[in-house]
Amino acid sequence: MKIAIIGAGNLGLAIARGIINNNSASSLFITKRNISTIREMETTPKVHLSTDNTEAVKNSDIIIFAIQPRHLESVLVQCKEFITENHTLISVVTGYSTKKIEEVLGEEHHIIRAMPNTAISIGQSMTCICSNIQGKVRIQVALNIFNQLGHSIEIPEEQMQAATVVCASGIAFWMRLIRATTQGAIQLGFESKEALEMSVHTCLGAANLLIQGNSHPEQEIDKVTTPGGCTIAGLNEMEHQGLSSSIIKGLLASYNKISQIAKK
Repeated sequence: MKIAIIGAGNLGLAIARGIINNNSASSLFITKRNISTIREMETTPKVHLSTDNTEAVKNSDIIIFAIQPRHLESVLVQCKEFITENHTLISVVTGYSTKKIEEVLGEEHHIIRAMPNTAISIGQSMTCICSNIQGKVRIQVALNIFNQLGHSIEIPEEQMQAATVVCASGIAFWMRLIRATTQGAIQLGFESKEALEMSVHTCLGAANLLIQGNSHPEQEIDKVTTPGGCTIAGLNEMEHQGLSSSIIKGLLASYNKISQIAKK
């Protein structure tokens, strides 16, 4: 696959590193207005850096747009005459619908929206994918790309904003939970390095129990909560302080914010 990534911000670079680490492309064009900040990637085999978006489009089959929402329309207009029906177009631009892209390029193009998170740089992204009508025939192409970079699922487009909150913003939410657990461990007497190591690997183990065991969180909680024990005492105190409620409210606040952004 010949892939181009238009925009080398944090997410664009994370996708690029994931593709490079997994050897997922026969060639990879990466564009940025100032490529001096990513010069270290220039020596990577199969990678081409450019400030010219049209050059990247002309030399690629799959185009991944990873730019700020306010810049996407102008970039689409710039590249329009070089985009053909043979291209697969993947947008990871927050809040920018396939309908908006169709209004610029036309309904005949294979347009796919994907919302990965920054764990894509280590091949551990949770990516949600949807498409326009034409894009349906290429949806498996996108799923194959992002499954090599973590785990991906296809969802209806009307759920993409919610998916952005749960999966993309969710990275930050989980980081905050890990930090809180680390701080608690330090208060219990552990050194900060030990506390972080314990928190991270316990979090990883919990996630893998659910994935590999195909179980529900409450099933795993029941296994470690004995009557009158320390685990249930801790869980109940966390709930008294609003743990679940605050997480749900945070997700809803993020969703309300992204909904406002999408309306602009």
